[in-house]
Amino acid sequence: MSCMVVVEDLVKKFKDVVAVNGISFRIKKGEIFALLGPNGAGKTTTIHIIATLLKPTKGKVLVADYDAVREADKVRKKIGIVFQDPSLDNQLTGYDNMYIHGKLYGLRGRELHEKIMRLLDLVELKDFAHKKVMYYSGGMRRRLEIARSLLHEPEILILDEPTIGLDPHTRARIWDYIKYLRKEFDMTILMTTHYMDEAEELADRIAIMDKGKILAMGTADQLKSMLGQDVIYVAIDNVNNDINVCNIFSFAKICKVLRDNRLELVVDNATKALPEVFHIAESKGLKITEVSYRRPTLNEVFLHLTGRELRDSSELHPIPKRRMVRFR
Repeated sequence: MSCMVVVEDLVKKFKDVVAVNGISFRIKKGEIFALLGPNGAGKTTTIHIIATLLKPTKGKVLVADYDAVREADKVRKKIGIVFQDPSLDNQLTGYDNMYIHGKLYGLRGRELHEKIMRLLDLVELKDFAHKKVMYYSGGMRRRLEIARSLLHEPEILILDEPTIGLDPHTRARIWDYIKYLRKEFDMTILMTTHYMDEAEELADRIAIMDKGKILAMGTADQLKSMLGQDVIYVAIDNVNNDINVCNIFSFAKICKVLRDNRLELVVDNATKALPEVFHIAESKGLKITEVSYRRPTLNEVFLHLTGRELRDSSELHPIPKRRMVRFR
């Protein structure tokens, strides 16, 4: 079995709203695959269809060679899932949450007890097994949900925004658990995220989603190579609408006018290109109000594909700006 998940021409409509619009991708065994995009991109809808929680409007989804619509029961035995929203019973202990989940999968007696304790130990919660979940921190709850999803030994683990709302230290620990699961159990992992650093750190391949479509797919390096070596952003105050500014900066490998009227110039070497940018602007009588440059990041790729930035919704996780210089 070379591909654990196959998605072909997937469409999901909610009345007049198209949440997923004809996407296709394949996930290999033992691969970590990330759907990266902003809230509302269609990521959660996609994984809910894969997890048999929603039926597609159109298209085909195979999970471990089983059809997600016609063979939903067989699919559910192959997957573990951690939802974006908490799904634990706060009035029960961590152990009891695990115990009830295991019983639903037909686990019993000593086998169930040993699995619970082994998995709680894996996520460093063994000492808190008999403490009510209401007293757990956010990171502890997330780790408990991951442990619970592994009780029936799934071949595929689905994680919907696994670190949303967590502090940087806890995020790093969750990342370690995800890497461990792939390394030790050759587990196939499908995750959604809107954190670019998370996708780059964990995923073998990334699919950038927006407005229900996959805009680009590949490794982080492949996606960033779409933009070349360096990216320069130029804000010009007095552009005449009759002037094609991209023709003026013809030395750039790629020139694009973004939604905020900044210019995106893709060049081989920004430090060598910057003097030419100022020289051309001066010769054409253009007033530059701001210039910045940086090595391409996944944010630059998203900006290039959509004309807007993929901004993290939490101030806890700022995007590192590498080799960035501003002139005002």
